[in-house]
Amino acid sequence: MFSFIPSVDRYIFRLVIFPMIGVFALAASLLLLDKMLRLFDFVAVEGGPVGVVFKMLGALIPEYASLAIPLGLLLGVLLAFRRLATSSELDVMRAVGLSYWRLLRVPYAIAIILMGVNIALVFYIQPVSRYYYEQMEYELRSGALGASIKVGEFTTLADRMALRIEESEDDGRRLIGIFARVANERDQVLSISAREGAFLATSDDPDTIILRLTDGTIVQDTGSKTPRVLSFSRHDLPIDLPAIEEFRARGDATREYILPELLRIGWSEESQVEQRDASQATFNFRLVEIVMMLLMPLLALSLAIPPKRSTSALGVFVSIVMVVSYHKVNQYGEDIASLGRVDPIIALWGPFFIFASLILWMYYRVAHVPGGQPIGALETVFAKISKRIGKLFSRNGARPKTPPLRDTQMAPAE
Repeated sequence: MFSFIPSVDRYIFRLVIFPMIGVFALAASLLLLDKMLRLFDFVAVEGGPVGVVFKMLGALIPEYASLAIPLGLLLGVLLAFRRLATSSELDVMRAVGLSYWRLLRVPYAIAIILMGVNIALVFYIQPVSRYYYEQMEYELRSGALGASIKVGEFTTLADRMALRIEESEDDGRRLIGIFARVANERDQVLSISAREGAFLATSDDPDTIILRLTDGTIVQDTGSKTPRVLSFSRHDLPIDLPAIEEFRARGDATREYILPELLRIGWSEESQVEQRDASQATFNFRLVEIVMMLLMPLLALSLAIPPKRSTSALGVFVSIVMVVSYHKVNQYGEDIASLGRVDPIIALWGPFFIFASLILWMYYRVAHVPGGQPIGALETVFAKISKRIGKLFSRNGARPKTPPLRDTQMAPAE
């Protein structure tokens, strides 16, 4: 099917694609797992259902994917060329006339495809999914009834009713050990206890639900000396749902704007100065993060080739540090540009050109300088430190040699 593609390109594609997918899956999983633990704690405190956690994680997938895609591209290309270099296959390819730029044809094709995916994520999907995440978080905090009643605790409803539930089974559809205290406008108090119950929806009034109680007792305190006591096998207790304000419209923060909205607000004279600065900063931040993906193959190649007769993996560590540091610098640039302190062009494109110049210099050293190593000094220091650490451990782990035992008794003369 792909016979028209040269075998070298197919080989490099196989070397790049599998590590790239693995790194992408690993990075996204680590980010989601870290957030999952926080969400479980948050939902447990708010008393919400467990299923909300996975819905909120699903809304965060586009945001984490936009971070994991560049990292997966970088490490996928880096690990592929490192394997070619350590197995001397890269020297063979260079000997038959294949330049580094020719070998980067497939990585750049992959980078352009991933750039298109990242543009859709960053400018369209991620802002909307972030808004849905904020909406679900608001619904938990605002107290929809299913997320506000906690087992084993008293919950106040409509300021005139206190409810306590001992146990909850079948995902909240069956409640066991119910106690309710209801006060009316005439200060008469009803104390209700029931063996079990369940919440039922009403079709005529969506703001009211029915708590159907089974096998219980009602004690009515009317102010007289003797309260009234009533036993029941089934009793329906109407409960007014707490008033929940509608969630705000999308666009409270600039990270919730899609591309047309950023352009409209950021370059409109009718917008306020604060909104215009924030929109321009967000637009340039997203754009500079996407454009940087074009330099990821060059950075990966520059750091993938270790010195001769060396299997050092220092380039992998340096590449991760450089990309993460650059991302943090961009975040800081977006923050100060949003406040109007620095022009977005200077705050975001300035670090980009510095970082791009560094990557182009590193690629030039590898591709056009014989024996050039852009991180040669770091490799030398790293090799010396590794040798010293190795000697230290070997010295501590070596056992002292004991002299051979000597026979102190003379053998009898024959």
